[in-house]
Amino acid sequence: MGDGLRLALTTLTVARVRGPRSLDRHTAGAAMALAPVVGLGLGLVAAAVLSGFGRLTRAGTPPLLACALTVATLAVLTRGLHLDGLSDLADGLGSYLPAERARAVMKQPDVGALGLAAVVLVLLVQVGALLGAVQSGRGTVSTVLSVVLGRIAVTAACRSTPAAAPDGLGALVAGTVRRWVPIGWALVAAATGAAYGLTTGDSGTARLLDGARPVLAVALSLLAAWLLRRHAVRRLGGLTGDVLGALVETATTVSLVVMACDLPL
Repeated sequence: MGDGLRLALTTLTVARVRGPRSLDRHTAGAAMALAPVVGLGLGLVAAAVLSGFGRLTRAGTPPLLACALTVATLAVLTRGLHLDGLSDLADGLGSYLPAERARAVMKQPDVGALGLAAVVLVLLVQVGALLGAVQSGRGTVSTVLSVVLGRIAVTAACRSTPAAAPDGLGALVAGTVRRWVPIGWALVAAATGAAYGLTTGDSGTARLLDGARPVLAVALSLLAAWLLRRHAVRRLGGLTGDVLGALVETATTVSLVVMACDLPL
């Protein structure tokens, strides 16, 4: 457990902690199973940034700066690793080359037009969705839930997805997580979000909608991540580190969008 948590921290964040004593698939599996715990820590830090800068915003002014700084904080705390994976995957899939050549494109140090566009659009959507959630009074819970869901998507991807190559992060973590682990994390996220929502509404209907929204965010964000993973595996031949990074950003973005929306009565 200790080695797994240390590996999760060193892989998914900028934290400078002592690395695991042994780096094998067992340790990698523990790290990926604990990814949502790391996500919870990142989400709490991001929520604190959002709350702190939001209070510094002049009354009546949309807290756009606080939302942008929150998204930027997450990028800094993760070394931009997931955004890099998103850009590489966009370039690889957009090349329409066979699997091996597409993976070669993804390994190039430069960023193509598709990769740049993917990162810019995702960041814009994240900031805009977070702004909408803040204006609806759901900024903090949306931040924490979305960041956690991004890491649950990683845990789910490491359950049974094959690796695209015999080396690299994908080969180390592919198929290392037990089936019940991502299911358990998803249920915990949905139940916790629903319980929080049910306590915040002003009326019975409002409470019901606030309780249903996080559950919908869990379902849709993980569905989007699964669809992207399925397409990427079909095109690339299996799981890679870049695919994992793209899954984080995809699930996080979809969750923020859902949390920003008002459900129809």
